[in-house]
Amino acid sequence: MLGDMVQNIVGDKAAVVTLMGPGIDPHVYKASPKDVKALGKADVIFYNGLHLEGKMADVLRSFRLQKPVYAAIDGIDSGHYLADPNFSEGVDPHIWFDVSLWKQAVAYISKQLQAADPTTATCYQANTARYIQQLDQLHQATQEAIQQIPKPQRVLISAHDAFSYLGRAYDIEVRGLQGISTVEECGLRDITNLVNFIIERNIKAVFPETSVPDKPLRAVLEGCKQRGHQVTLGEPLYSDALGQASTPEGTYIGMVEANIKAIVNALQ
Repeated sequence: MLGDMVQNIVGDKAAVVTLMGPGIDPHVYKASPKDVKALGKADVIFYNGLHLEGKMADVLRSFRLQKPVYAAIDGIDSGHYLADPNFSEGVDPHIWFDVSLWKQAVAYISKQLQAADPTTATCYQANTARYIQQLDQLHQATQEAIQQIPKPQRVLISAHDAFSYLGRAYDIEVRGLQGISTVEECGLRDITNLVNFIIERNIKAVFPETSVPDKPLRAVLEGCKQRGHQVTLGEPLYSDALGQASTPEGTYIGMVEANIKAIVNALQ
């Protein structure tokens, strides 16, 4: 998400290297020697923050002594952060699922890039304005699409708790089998509680994720089946990573659109 954002801002005026590609879980990702080398060559480093890149924290911190290193969330008013007492770090980092907040991060990162490369600042400003306009359209389209789901059916259940910002921004109730971080494993009680919830609310579908194993979620489906309640496994959602490069889902906008289409089709 972050690499695509920076690419939209710089266009062909800078080389963008993304360390975590499609299907990668940033919560458990560890920097490789190749990553450290790439970070060493970079003029500017951007990361999400709020402990999303938990195992890379020390590496990122060490580079702050050598070059500009910025967290995208520093461009977002902390009053908009979602707290979660069940997450060891206390704050949900999946802020990109509220497009209106992600716009703030875009503006902040654009400002840092303009400062780092003032000779190209005018180009960055124009690219940023164009991209923010596209995000405005995406935000509105997402609001309208979610409203197509009848209110009683508007419940999104996924593999881990990555969609709370989406839920707050677009008026859909969300539940995750695992917590905010995939480092925190789910247990039998978590599966049982979710099975009970699905049956009580008569939920039609649950959603796996492209960057998280779906075995625990399939155990939920089996638990529902044993109690006579059929639940559909929806299309996998993109949560902590985009789709493959050169596909629509390989961009932030395409990823959001694909997720919303899958959610609406399964829950309508």
